[in-house]
Amino acid sequence: MSEGPRADVESWALPERSRPPLLGELVERIDEALATARASEAAVMTVGAAALDAAEQARRAAELAERASSAIGNGSRAFAPAQGAAAGGMDSFTARADRVAERLQRLQRLPLSA
Repeated sequence: MSEGPRADVESWALPERSRPPLLGELVERIDEALATARASEAAVMTVGAAALDAAEQARRAAELAERASSAIGNGSRAFAPAQGAAAGGMDSFTARADRVAERLQRLQRLPLSA
């Protein structure tokens, strides 16, 4: 008679592959997911900080390019009659510096998050 109830319990027990995870296994999975989320958050913060730093460097470079362009433009006009062909080279440099400064300013205005 002791075999009867035991046989009944085994008949309704789930097979090993169908059993839900144990509480300890769930806790391990949650801990792993939290660790992954924290590492991802740290990585995103690092990338964000690098992007902000790059934007700031681009802004400073644009300002320096503007100043250089202005200084060269003022200087090349003052020496244009005496310089001849060199003045033409400076004019093309000034034009290119202006284009670079404009491009950097446009990049600076773009939103960081897409």
